[in-house]
Amino acid sequence: MARYVTYSQTGGPEVLEVQDGPDPVPGAGQVVVEIRAAGVNPIDWKLRAGIRPSGPFEEPRRVGFDGAGVISAVGPDVDGCSVGDEVVVENTQGTYATHVVASPENLTAKPAGVDFEVAAALGVPVATAYQVLASLEVGEGDRLLLHGGSGAVGQAAIQLARSRGAEVVATASESNHERLRELGATPVAYGEGLLERLREASPEGYTVSLDCAGTDEALETSLELVERGRIGTIVQGAQYHEMGLQAWSGGSPEPLTPEQQGLRDEAIAEVLPLVAMGEFEVEIGRVMKLDDVVEAHRISQQGGVRGKIVLVP
Repeated sequence: MARYVTYSQTGGPEVLEVQDGPDPVPGAGQVVVEIRAAGVNPIDWKLRAGIRPSGPFEEPRRVGFDGAGVISAVGPDVDGCSVGDEVVVENTQGTYATHVVASPENLTAKPAGVDFEVAAALGVPVATAYQVLASLEVGEGDRLLLHGGSGAVGQAAIQLARSRGAEVVATASESNHERLRELGATPVAYGEGLLERLREASPEGYTVSLDCAGTDEALETSLELVERGRIGTIVQGAQYHEMGLQAWSGGSPEPLTPEQQGLRDEAIAEVLPLVAMGEFEVEIGRVMKLDDVVEAHRISQQGGVRGKIVLVP
């Protein structure tokens, strides 16, 4: 018997239910993955809450897009996948479950040295950071102004930008500054006087900016310090789009281009070896049981933990 998290209407975390159901059977070109861990992302609760628009309900909707586990069944016409393979799952709806049906193109082999919880935490944050840095052409000699450096996307962006040869100044609350230093960024506190503190942190100025915070001060300071063509956001998409700035996700009316989606698709395979070698870190904020999904969403929505929340069946 499999177990799944579903909801049949938008609303608060309490609309989530853990339901029993038959073990899934893969169709042609599909596999079933027994989920060992699932990553909780903001997009999950934004869809559940109706903050991010979605279509009308025709059946209970499953939750989660990132996970890691072991292939337990392989359907017809599948090459390169075998029962027992340990894999990372991305872009697959319904990972808050004991089992999920997935397409092989959404799976990446999990290195033996990477545990399931860490592997499940990579998907959306790493793919997002990887794509936006490439789209902003961050590289050697750049000085990146990163708003919201302590979140999952922010932490990934710091490490990937540093690997591209950029210097990073990242904003965060003071309680998170030591974590940013560990990742190689110069931390700066939010709040009144931010512009002056940012100028002090990088007297040479900034060449590129990424907003993962979504605040007015993030936008205002970026416009003051960075050329408009190299300012981007993942959280205030509609506003940035209206101003002619770059925006991906976060309510942007423009979907990802095929090139941008291709960058997201390749990200996990590029980063997993770095994780296995200890050259890329993923901070797990909390590991919770699947049955505690309502509380997990409540904590995530309130920003009550730094690092990724991971659910285990």
